Amino acid sequence: MRKYTLPMLLLLFLLGPALSRAVPNPKLVMPEFQGLAQKASESVTITLDPTLLSLAGRFLDGNDPQDAATKEIIKGLRGIYVRSYTFDKDEAYAQSDIDAVRGQLSAPGWNRLVETHSRKTRANVDIYIMIDHDQAVGLALIASEPRQFTIVNIIGAIDLDKLHKLEGQFGVPKLDIDTSKTPAQGAHK
Repeated sequence: MRKYTLPMLLLLFLLGPALSRAVPNPKLVMPEFQGLAQKASESVTITLDPTLLSLAGRFLDGNDPQDAATKEIIKGLRGIYVRSYTFDKDEAYAQSDIDAVRGQLSAPGWNRLVETHSRKTRANVDIYIMIDHDQAVGLALIASEPRQFTIVNIIGAIDLDKLHKLEGQFGVPKLDIDTSKTPAQGAHK
């Protein structure tokens, strides 16, 4: 047993820094919204993993400037996940499902870019970004109102200056993010 102690201690000493700095995971765990799709007047579920993003990129026309820009952006992405539901009556969904997703955004690495709340319309919008080594590696948007909610999770190398080119495509809504502020300047929890 003693002959293994020194090599194990040496290995732990060498690997310690790497093990202690866990790479943050920008992929959100979405609750199962299967029952909501049946109750909703409109529902959108988009799940684009790396394989499907690559396939979608093949359908974009490289000669069209908009498609070329979109193709360039999705090249660095590892996933786009969208869940959006609209209902005919107020409070048709459990707020706890939204709160479960929102709670994940308090994990290390996530920084709030935008937070808006309206008492009058009871609308809430939160946009978070995950930074790793000065690079945006994840984006999350949660927008909710009494008859509708949308959750967007984008994973991969994200260039905020180019992100607006994804708006309106692949289920990504208009974000209107002010890119004049860098995440370090404008983000806070």
